[in-house]
Amino acid sequence: MFGKILIANRGEIALRVICACKELGIRTVAVYSEPDRYSLHVRFADEAVCIGPAKSSESYLNVAAIISAAEITGAEAIHPGYGFLAENPKFAEVCETSRLTFIGPRPESIRLMGDKNAARKRMAELGLPVLPGTEVVRAEGEALKAAEQIGYPVIVKASAGGGGRGMRIVRSTDELPSLLQTAQNEAEASFGSSDVYLEKYIASPRHIEFQVLADEHGKVVHLGERECTIQRRHQKVLEESPSTQVDAGLRREVGHKVIQALKAIGYRNAGTVEFLMDENRNLYFLEMNTRIQVEHPVTEMVTGLDLVKLQIQLATGEALPIEGETVGLRGHAIECRICAEDAESFTPSAGKITGFHMPGGTGVRVDTAAYAESIIPPYYDSLIAKLIVHGKDRTEAIQRMKRALEMFIIEGISTSIPMHEKILADPDFRAGKFSTQFLSRFSPNGVGG
Repeated sequence: MFGKILIANRGEIALRVICACKELGIRTVAVYSEPDRYSLHVRFADEAVCIGPAKSSESYLNVAAIISAAEITGAEAIHPGYGFLAENPKFAEVCETSRLTFIGPRPESIRLMGDKNAARKRMAELGLPVLPGTEVVRAEGEALKAAEQIGYPVIVKASAGGGGRGMRIVRSTDELPSLLQTAQNEAEASFGSSDVYLEKYIASPRHIEFQVLADEHGKVVHLGERECTIQRRHQKVLEESPSTQVDAGLRREVGHKVIQALKAIGYRNAGTVEFLMDENRNLYFLEMNTRIQVEHPVTEMVTGLDLVKLQIQLATGEALPIEGETVGLRGHAIECRICAEDAESFTPSAGKITGFHMPGGTGVRVDTAAYAESIIPPYYDSLIAKLIVHGKDRTEAIQRMKRALEMFIIEGISTSIPMHEKILADPDFRAGKFSTQFLSRFSPNGVGG
């Protein structure tokens, strides 16, 4: 087991990794930007190193500063969390070159899955169903011809990224030229590559993802699925497990295919394979995230496993302590992402938290690095807390989340709590009848999908 791990991240995920390390008896090193000097991950780590100013490119994305911090503190491994450098194959390679264990997949796996078009092609070769689509398209004429063959509507997607950037829905020939150019420009600005591809667009899909773990000895398991359909501009808002649309047979069938595909590419550590589900409950491979997910707690709640501790143990070469291809799922879990933003306009709301009370009680968990008098800086992601509940079934989980939201007090800034209360009160949500367009009903501008 490692003696010391550096966490190359901030906020709640950095604190989450620190908690796992403490339970494993591992010392921790926090890195922080100047505005994060008084953050909880800095306070609870055994050591902390300032790596630069507020700008991410000069701090949390500064590979040289992070590697230097690891070397001067004697860290043996680096946990990247999610976001920032978590899916950067060059960073994983630099860690290896510097004789630091990167707690995650091998660089070649990160590189393969980071190219969405290449990942889609490879997964299709390995037996996962994919939507009709193209290779990288660059010229307008090439795109127009491909779109006619696929059939409108189509969606333009950035090959090198995700999260809704470099993505445009095209419903007709007239729209394609301008939207193709817009997507290419956005992809170049966001990911340093203007490469895009076309894919058949499903108007009202569900978003289903499978959590996987893989050890150094060739064993791969899946931990069931998460329902991540409630989204705003392709960003997840609420997640749950299991999905109301996935029965035991479908879970077993798709889970087995996922395991076989990941064995074929030699995948290691944690990852998530994401799918779109159409109205006939057909699943199509979307992408793979080669890291721990924001929503990993819902899987922890229904499996009883600590995924971050398992990540660390797998990185040391330990074998997976799971027999067979999966584990049983117990009850139902829901996660609400609480963000520092206005619940109506979704504009960011940075500032000082003047009052803070976290809900508790049976089946309630809060992952956060916020506290009363803490400052929410304007420089980073607006996520400030994840509220997770577990119940014996979905009905109990919804009721438990409803009361937990009512008892969650955050004053001084605006938060997305009122939006979550609207979601939970919606009859269609409670009945499990929704798609990625669900949130559009709460906004005249349409913020779903």
